[in-house]
Amino acid sequence: MADLRSKFVKVYSVLKEDLFRDPAFEFTDNDRQWVEEMLDYNVPGGKLNRGLSVLDSYKLLIEGRELTDEEVFLASSLGWCIEWLQAYFLVLDDIMDGSHTRRGQPCWFRLPKVGLIATNDGVLLRNHIPRILKQHFRGKPYYVDLLDLFNEVEFQTASGQMIDLITTLEGEKDLLKYTVSLHRRIVQYKTAYYSFYLPVACALLMAGENLDNHTDVKDILVEMGTYFQVQDDYLDCFGDPETIGKIGTDIEDFKCSWLVVKALELCNEDQKKLLNENYGKPDPSNVAKVKALYNELNLQDVFAEYESKSHGRLTAAIGAHPRQSVQAVLKSFLGKIYKRQK
Repeated sequence: MADLRSKFVKVYSVLKEDLFRDPAFEFTDNDRQWVEEMLDYNVPGGKLNRGLSVLDSYKLLIEGRELTDEEVFLASSLGWCIEWLQAYFLVLDDIMDGSHTRRGQPCWFRLPKVGLIATNDGVLLRNHIPRILKQHFRGKPYYVDLLDLFNEVEFQTASGQMIDLITTLEGEKDLLKYTVSLHRRIVQYKTAYYSFYLPVACALLMAGENLDNHTDVKDILVEMGTYFQVQDDYLDCFGDPETIGKIGTDIEDFKCSWLVVKALELCNEDQKKLLNENYGKPDPSNVAKVKALYNELNLQDVFAEYESKSHGRLTAAIGAHPRQSVQAVLKSFLGKIYKRQK
């Protein structure tokens, strides 16, 4: 797998050079310098889990056969398309949330020379994806399915982001809206489809599969994506900023986080009053009171129990799948995220 990772990383430079040779736009040295710096800052800097998952999943689906160089390149290209999609979402997400750090460095829009130019950079990142797909997949029988898949997942993710944003509107802040079902809905659309279903769907299409025959796989991956986001919500408050690469701001941002949803379920009237008075306020003293309440409610233990039950449920669902190769893909995903610290 380490060898596959190094091959995957090398494909990024090839795809970047292809974009600069795209006949649809004539790059000057100045244009190229900006786009290259923007790409290098935002696309390859993460853990690359989503992108690598396409390559890993495809290898497992073809059950042990060595991948040809072309297969490695194509699976890696699809993986990088997901990393491009992720970069597009994060660049715009950070502007909307007013975030300060991402992956251990200042958010792209926080760089003095960038500012709100980052909005157009986000649009550019999104537009690079169909350019990559056209160049390398146009002759493939699954090309239209790939375009449809990326378009659908982007629509689902943007809609999830919309639900997330409109529940935190200034002047309309109401903790009573925050329920397990709302949290699940935001998570399903905003995170699960693009982070979990998309990489496996890309691998399935490359392997010649019809996605309509794999709705059970989609359901398991969406469930896994929900568990992943609950972990993210937990780490936003209880994780080490040095380890996770960002300073959590869910409390200040009035986010519909799993932690606040569980707190609302468990707290008494006095504790609920404290939450209402302090949640969504930027002052560190307000944030400290919310965190103290989370500790009082033993949310770390509540999360540990949730994690254990989710793992059991997912393991059972994976074990019930009739195909060993698909089971292997799903087990690989679960193994990567179970009890993660970042």
